[in-house]
Amino acid sequence: MFGFRKKPKVEKALQAANSGGWRRIFESFTGAWQRNIEVDATTVLAYHAVFSCISLISADIAKMPLLLKKKLNSGIWADHSDIRISPLLRKPNSFQTRMQFFESWMNSKLSDGNTYVLKLRDENGIVKQLRVLDFNKVTPYVTDDGEIFYQVRPDNVHGLEQQVMVPAREIIHDRFNCFFHPLCGLSPIYACGLTAMQGDAILTNSANHFKNGGKPGGVITVPGAVDQDKAREIKQSWDEGYSGANAGKTGLLADGASFATIAMTAVDAQMVEQLKLTAEIICATFHVPIYKVNSAATPSYNNIEALDQGYYSQCLQTHIEAIELLLDESFELDEKTGIEMDLNTLIRMDTEGRYKTYSEAIGAGWLAPNQARRNENMLPVEGGDTPYLQQQNFALAALAKRDGSENPFGSTSQPEVTPEPANLPEDDNSKALSDHEQFMVKAMLKGLLTHERT
Repeated sequence: MFGFRKKPKVEKALQAANSGGWRRIFESFTGAWQRNIEVDATTVLAYHAVFSCISLISADIAKMPLLLKKKLNSGIWADHSDIRISPLLRKPNSFQTRMQFFESWMNSKLSDGNTYVLKLRDENGIVKQLRVLDFNKVTPYVTDDGEIFYQVRPDNVHGLEQQVMVPAREIIHDRFNCFFHPLCGLSPIYACGLTAMQGDAILTNSANHFKNGGKPGGVITVPGAVDQDKAREIKQSWDEGYSGANAGKTGLLADGASFATIAMTAVDAQMVEQLKLTAEIICATFHVPIYKVNSAATPSYNNIEALDQGYYSQCLQTHIEAIELLLDESFELDEKTGIEMDLNTLIRMDTEGRYKTYSEAIGAGWLAPNQARRNENMLPVEGGDTPYLQQQNFALAALAKRDGSENPFGSTSQPEVTPEPANLPEDDNSKALSDHEQFMVKAMLKGLLTHERT
């Protein structure tokens, strides 16, 4: 089922595991354990900013379908189908959908800094399923000669009944922030764990405050001296009768005792600002824009595409490129074949922006109408497969040929010939023609000559 056949190398890996290794990171900073500063993973993941960042990134990665592309001779990357790969891209394993699979992939990477995907093969050695392993049950090891193995402890979800040493060729290992070892990734929680614990402490203190009816504590003042036992009795009686669920009830004090309320400190009054600061720090470590997890800071919606483009380039692109590259190498694809995530699902323009873009592209002649209609899930129309340009547009070659001529803007028409005035015979009995009559005669002669030339 797994294809682990090289027993000598497994034994060698076990020997190397007993004698070597590297430092795993369990502290938020050096010396935190000695100072009793504990970063509890469960508490950190439950903090709203951490939970929002991890779930947001995982969901956005998971909602993009995978496309198998092949480069044609024309240089265009077109959709391709492969009987070995295409079914796995649609459904990676028997119990998870594509979205659930990649959510598990990213949850593991963002929580631990590492994702381990096990390849399950059939009897012919063909990969039939991909399984995301529990990162708590996987440990990488390196042999003396540099070979990499992964120790996988028993996991009934994936059919592992006993501990096995898996060669690197059977594991897809996605990791990032490898500060201490190239096989040991670090989660952003390593940098924001203390901040999340601080935020949790603020919320816990606030919850206890509101359990007391939203009223701060106070001091009971008793005249004269009071021994320790009597003071403890007075305090216990007051806490049981007038705090928690009984907060706000009428209190009764005797022997001149009085209760003075302690005013809220400046630190308590700035709780909202402190919580906002913790959210900003956590979002910075995950490279998530703050408005994605805090609706109060949402920018204007003048350009949704620009906001999504910034979120993609700052946060998602490195994870997307890593997944695509790992899958290409895992399936041993050549340079003309590759797996890509469909970014159109992630980055969607508003209706007005899309239509304006289509209009400009079709008007410029590099996009055919049917291509735009297909992007909008509309049926093609007759004659819409050809890009169009207006008639007055000329090719650059034609313009260059025109400009290279001797007279680029010259005219081929014949020069205008002005006829000489006719000498009319003089009649002794006639009078001389007036200036106006001479002008009319010349105009008529000129028209007759022009007509004869044409």
